[in-house]
Order: sequence, then structure tokens, then C-alpha cells
Amino acid sequence: MRVTNADVIIAGAGPTGLMLAAELLAAGVRPVVLERQPQLRTVPKANGFSGQILQLLSYRGVLDRFESAGAAVAAPTAAFPFGGLHVDLSPLPDPPLRALHLAQPRLEQLLDELVRERGGEVRRGHTVTGIDQDGAGVTVAVSGPDGPYQLTAHYVVGCDGARSKVRELAGIPFPGITYPEVNRLGQVAVAAGVTVLDNGDLDVAGHGVVPAGFTRTDRGVFAVGSLANGLLMVQTTEDTVAETDDNEPMTLEELGDSIRRVLGVDLPLGEPIRLSRYQFQARQAESFRAGRILVAGDAAHTFPATGVGLNAGMLDAVNLAWKLAADIEGRASDGLLDSYHAERSFAAARTMVHTQAQAALRRGDDPAAEALRTLFQELLTDAPALRRLGAMIAGADIRYPMPNPNGHPLTGAFLSDLRLHTGVAQSLHDARPVLLDLADRADLREIAEQWGDRVDIRTATTVDRSADAVLIRPDAHIAWAATVGESSTTAEPGLRDALTTWFGVPTRATVSSAGNTVSD
Repeated sequence: MRVTNADVIIAGAGPTGLMLAAELLAAGVRPVVLERQPQLRTVPKANGFSGQILQLLSYRGVLDRFESAGAAVAAPTAAFPFGGLHVDLSPLPDPPLRALHLAQPRLEQLLDELVRERGGEVRRGHTVTGIDQDGAGVTVAVSGPDGPYQLTAHYVVGCDGARSKVRELAGIPFPGITYPEVNRLGQVAVAAGVTVLDNGDLDVAGHGVVPAGFTRTDRGVFAVGSLANGLLMVQTTEDTVAETDDNEPMTLEELGDSIRRVLGVDLPLGEPIRLSRYQFQARQAESFRAGRILVAGDAAHTFPATGVGLNAGMLDAVNLAWKLAADIEGRASDGLLDSYHAERSFAAARTMVHTQAQAALRRGDDPAAEALRTLFQELLTDAPALRRLGAMIAGADIRYPMPNPNGHPLTGAFLSDLRLHTGVAQSLHDARPVLLDLADRADLREIAEQWGDRVDIRTATTVDRSADAVLIRPDAHIAWAATVGESSTTAEPGLRDALTTWFGVPTRATVSSAGNTVSD
């Protein structure tokens, strides 16, 4: 057997890589994280994150540490930008999209702390330069502060961004397009001569009122909004025929020049906290796995819209971690690790649909495009359409394609669809799968007890029960559900097949339920 330096080598200490490391450690796997930047980032690439990952962090019992560091607790958001439009979710009594305002450097710091608390190792200033793999493992060449060295592991995962070196070394194609529009973004203090009105508009001395939200001109799009910390978020979007260099720092002067071109206004800008320039891409890796090399986050997909990348990347990590752990520990069924690509590429493709729709909405500048935006905005006054759109942004509409012999609508869905959390809290805190018995089904508990070393068995009751029992994976997706009143003749084989598919063959015979069933 090969002696390894780590179970998994992770390239990239952004939110995806650190989330993957934390999840692997929770599963008893030894990761080493390699990050080419020598220090934690200080410039925020994002101001917060939203979507299903917030519920997952709650299940893990760590959401409160992120909330305590943010501007507010994670809560349903009343409004969000979509394709240059302002979408208002406030008419819905329970908006499907939750958000937490937390600058990305602080998010990465908290994830770094979580990894280290669990005994993980993050090496900063270390860059992956080469990878060799065979049937037994991988050897990774690294350039570190003290010179080159090698690490060995069972797997390597590239969480190293859209220009992923790991993806390149694996030879994984990354097809798609780069949009010509250049976005310039600044978080700035309110300057002298600018007054923020109660409705969010800006009163600019010598000019007049600049409205909050999006202003479209024949030269581009200007957007401005107030942040919770008293700063202004200012952005311009202009088309260009030349490639932009993301590595070239943007200046406050460059942002001001862009505002002048787009809006025709000399807008005074205060002290900048963040300045960035970027172009949108719509790309998805042809495969998320090449042997023992895998990719996640921006290394696997980039979307032409803001507000979805962190959610998608961190959920990649949660989906992958428990599958890697099962494979490394020798208890994975055939095809389990391949299901990572099947499921997360499916989710990415779904996210690509609504983000490319946003690109179409914001890029058109002829009367037909304006008519489309007007019609789209009118459709969003209908609650069902508004709810569907919010769920798409959150990733709450994702149902993984998985075996479902009885056709139960919960199979493949995220646990929130069941609207029952208390009965599985501790199991999901520990990233363990659980069979949740909702109808006192001793026959199903007896089946699950054969997997009692790796699957928790819990009982609960709920009003308006939609299933007799559900099998919940560590990533909080439902692997199987028994129809209400389903006979043992069909329910038992279905449960047994699901347990084998997702958690391998049983390692012990059936034992008394007294020692393995936990009631909440």
C-alpha cells in the first residue's frame, strides 16, 4: 500500500477549497490545502453569499459563527439584481432566497479557522506545478517558500479558480464563452458633495439626482446602491473589444472615468475599500473528474452573473467530501465518486440556464431587448413566477437525478423540502447519513440497522407527513423516500438498494434496534 502525505490534496484556499477541507475533516479524512497566495486575502471579491449553502451551514451547526461576523443574521432577502433588473421578493410571505452579508475575506478567515480547529493544514505561498497519477494515488509537485517539493495523496482536488492549474494539468476541457462586457466595481465611502437620500438615490452637487439601482444608457449600464456599513456600491458595465487583465489593479480614477463615459456625470467618489474589474464567463468543465484529479467551484464552472458562484462552489465541496471519504475508507459502492460529476454538473447546468438568461436580459440595447425586460419585470409581479425565480437563484429547485423506483417527489431534493429539521440535527452536525422514520416503521429500521456503523436511525413525527421514512445523505439531499402507507414488500427492497448505492455493502448483521435507534 502506498504511503501518503495526505488523503486529499486541495489546491486553493478560497471558500470552496476551505469548505471541502472542513467537510473532509468532519468525515475523518486528512486533507492538505495548498494556496499560492502567501496571506489570507484582504480585498473582498464578494460582499456576502446566499442560497442553499446557508441552510447546509445551519445543519452543520456552524452558521452562527458566520452570522456573528456578518452585518446581520442570514435572512430571506427582499430584493436582488437579475440581469440588470431589480427583483423584489417582498410580496412573498416566505421568500425562498436567504442571504448573509459577509465580506469574502472574513468568510475565508472563518473557514480557515474552522479547518485548523479540526486539525487541518493550510499551506500558504505553495503553488501546484505538476501532477502525476496512477491507479494507487497522485504525486503533486509543489513550489513553496523554501523551494520545490512533492506531496502524495489518494486524490487531488482543484479549487483554484477559473484559470485552474489543476484542471489544465488534468487535461479537462473548459468550453464556453467570455462576454465582451467589462464590469468595474467599487465599494467607496460617500464623498463630499454627495448626499444619500432616504430612497437610496444620490443627490450630487452641481448635477442633481442619480437614481439608485440600474441606469441604462447607450454607452453601458451604471448601478449604485447603499451597503449596510454606510458605503456605496458603484458599478459600471461597458463593452470592449480588447481582453482585460484582471491582474492589473484597478484605480479609483479608472472607475471614475468609466462612470463619466456611461452616465455622463462626474460622480465624486470617496475612499475606496474595494476596487475590481472583471469580465463574465459562461464555462463548464466537460468532466469534474479525470481519474484521481477532480475540480470544484470556479475550476469546474463560471457563471455570467453575480451572487451564485460561492453557493455553487461550496455545495460542490459538500457533495464531494463524503464521497471521497467513503472511497478512501474503502466502503464506497461502484460509481459513488462518479456521481459527483453527474450531480454537480447537473446543478451547474441548471445555474447556467438562469445566469445566461441574465446575460441576455442585460446585454440587449435595442427596442426588442427593452420590451423583453419590460415584459419580464411584469411577469415578476406574479407570485408563482417570483417564487420560482428566487428558488432558481438559491439552488433550491435542484433535484439530483438518482434511482427512484417508487417515483417519490422528495427523492433527490434538498432536505428543506421536507420542512423538518429537528429530528436530524445532530446527525447532520456530524455530517452523517440518517434514516428518519416518520411513521414508526420497525421494518425499515431493521433494514437500516445493518448499516448502523455508518447510518444513524432516528424517529420523529410531523404534521402533513409526505413520507413514511426518508434516507438523508450527509449533504442533506434525500436519497430515498417511502410513500405514505407503502407496503414492506416494495419499501424494504427500495431502502436496501438505496443504502447499498450510497453507503456501500453492510458490514454487520441485523441487531436489536434498542442500541441503534435514537428518537428525537
